[in-house]
Amino acid sequence: MKTTAMHTLRALVLILVAAGSSSIASAQPIAVTAGEFTKVGLAGGQFLKIGVGARGTGMAGAFSGLANDLTSLYWNPAGAADIKNYAADAHTTFWFAGMQHSFAAAIMPVSEKLRAAVSFTSFNSGDIQITTMDQQDGTGGIYSVSDIALGFSLSGYLTEQFAFGVTAKYVQHAFSQMSAGGFVFDIGTRYNTGFNGMTLGFTITGLGTEQTFTGPEVNRTNAPFSGINTTPLDMTLATSSFNLPLSFRAGLGVDLFKGFLDVAPPTDTDGTIIHNWLVGLDFETLSDVPEQFAIGTEYTFREFVTVRAGYRFGHDQFGLAAGLGLRYTSGDFDGSVDYSINPSANLGLVNRISLSMRFN
Repeated sequence: MKTTAMHTLRALVLILVAAGSSSIASAQPIAVTAGEFTKVGLAGGQFLKIGVGARGTGMAGAFSGLANDLTSLYWNPAGAADIKNYAADAHTTFWFAGMQHSFAAAIMPVSEKLRAAVSFTSFNSGDIQITTMDQQDGTGGIYSVSDIALGFSLSGYLTEQFAFGVTAKYVQHAFSQMSAGGFVFDIGTRYNTGFNGMTLGFTITGLGTEQTFTGPEVNRTNAPFSGINTTPLDMTLATSSFNLPLSFRAGLGVDLFKGFLDVAPPTDTDGTIIHNWLVGLDFETLSDVPEQFAIGTEYTFREFVTVRAGYRFGHDQFGLAAGLGLRYTSGDFDGSVDYSINPSANLGLVNRISLSMRFN
């Protein structure tokens, strides 16, 4: 009797140990750190996360506290409040596999402290061959991905130190003969601390409702039951709705010649600033990937030639960044050409070219 009880107890212990081991083993893939866990693929509109402009991307995206040109409409709409007169920008990103990302914007003063801007962003894949499991070399047909975003922005100063910016965008995704569209909003603020040339920037982007793909390819005419001679019925496939990527960005910008360096900004006899040195720090948290940090710097000599560099932490592809810019000023016209390069871990180089024009 005693032996039977001992055997029963031993069996129960073995069952509990086995169950515990099984639970731990099955829990291990789930108990990952925040840095390892991602929701990649759960948000649409990924082209909205591609950085705009060779200036900000040349600093690895450490730009939300420094942005003061038309690319501010992407990095921090509040920065556009610093543009005093009419201006226009055009930017092109040569993405992977022949895909192209473009951005264009124009701005005008509405009042002494208020600016209105329009922007257009597009992402195009070019022609892609249609393949199937049976025809892996192509069926002879082609399709393409074409996404666009049309935005209207309002930026201005509420006080001498505090600026705001709001952008309303209509975003449309097109894939083959399918499309989805809707409105999203970006909100940004920037505060000039007045302490040693430091500015703070905060943005929330991608605020909007869910979107759903529709189009002729979801329509079918099939028999309701296979193998039975019945009249075909018109059917519509149900597509899953999706959110756009939501992000929060906080940035710090520092003009080193306004307090951190114990030197006044050296100027020439005609008032040209000989040396200008900026440093930016950015923290970004997104709804579908882990948090990212960026640090970047920009040095300008005689308001003519600029070199930039930066590094992004927490991104699985992009880290190091660099860029170069040239500026031309003559009378009422101020123009610049910028270039940036962003090497990726596995997919090659991403090159950007920007053209900016300001009319004084």
